[in-house]
Amino acid sequence: MVLAVAAGAYRVVDKRQTERAKAEAQTESAKVVPPTVLAAADVLTLQNQTLAVGIAVSGAIKASNAAFVKARVAGEVQGLQLREGDFVKAGQVIGRIENSEAGPRLQQAQQQAESSKTQIDVAQRNFDNNRALVEQGFISKTALESSTSALASAQALYRAAQAAVDIARKSLDDGVLRAPISGQIAQRLAQPGERAAVDARIVEIVDLSKLELEASVGAAESLQLQVGQSARLSVDGKPEPIAAQIVRINPNATPGSRSVIAYLALADGAGLRQGLFAQGTVAVSSTTALALPLSAVRTDKPLPYVQILVDGKVQHQTVTLGVRGIGADAGKADAPLLVAVDGLAAGAQVLAGTVGPLRPGSVVSVGAATP
Repeated sequence: MVLAVAAGAYRVVDKRQTERAKAEAQTESAKVVPPTVLAAADVLTLQNQTLAVGIAVSGAIKASNAAFVKARVAGEVQGLQLREGDFVKAGQVIGRIENSEAGPRLQQAQQQAESSKTQIDVAQRNFDNNRALVEQGFISKTALESSTSALASAQALYRAAQAAVDIARKSLDDGVLRAPISGQIAQRLAQPGERAAVDARIVEIVDLSKLELEASVGAAESLQLQVGQSARLSVDGKPEPIAAQIVRINPNATPGSRSVIAYLALADGAGLRQGLFAQGTVAVSSTTALALPLSAVRTDKPLPYVQILVDGKVQHQTVTLGVRGIGADAGKADAPLLVAVDGLAAGAQVLAGTVGPLRPGSVVSVGAATP
């Protein structure tokens, strides 16, 4: 009986130990995390790169070509049907200024010109008759000189009348409002039926096919700017950056602030509007350093760090940031912003910013490059 009891107890203990071993094995297997698979493009190799160091610029985007249509005569605005956003072509009639005096003045000038033309005909006949009589000896030359003076006076009066006709016709034509450039209506500053004074603004037209950034730069930084330097700009609401180039620099500094205005032509202004705010960097010099894309540097800890691969495992390495700039593709809109880093050796494998945060010690498997 004692042996039977001991054998039963042994079997119970052995069963419990077996079950405990299986549970521990299952727990250990549950702790094993499969490796994180990354593409080859997600792993960057730290190496020396040439950085294009730049000057920060910001300002409002404006159309290179813009114009106001103004009233050249005083009168009532008529026929103005265009509104903001409508397209117009250069020379297109967009409205009229009703000038009730222009028409009668033109008619008066034309009638005076016709009367002067009649006087020329009379003076010409008298001159021809007197000249014939002088040649025949019937009258003296004094009478011919008098006819010559009368003819010259009539011709002068006719030319003056013709000039008055031209002035009256121009005054009538000034009442027609025409678009000086092709573009879109940005503002309508007058309404049909309103009375406009001379030089009153009626509409503003902007040509959005060519846009430029009007950037204010400090006096010291402006000395480093030159026409032709490239820049990369960002606009709120537009995810991809925009390439730009300095086309003009104002020779005068703004009184008070002593800032200088630089004008940067946008390479692609599709979808942009006048007045949007843009900011970016103008490349003015270059330096060589161990650099990474700024997006690879993480800042969710007190000190900036990067995620590196050592023997297939992730480690967090604190780094010191240096100068920032654009790489060899500085002229391209999609060129990444690089930053010089200190704390890593050349050749270190760094995870790109698109990977996201991984725990230290995570196992990583790098796949083949994406074709």
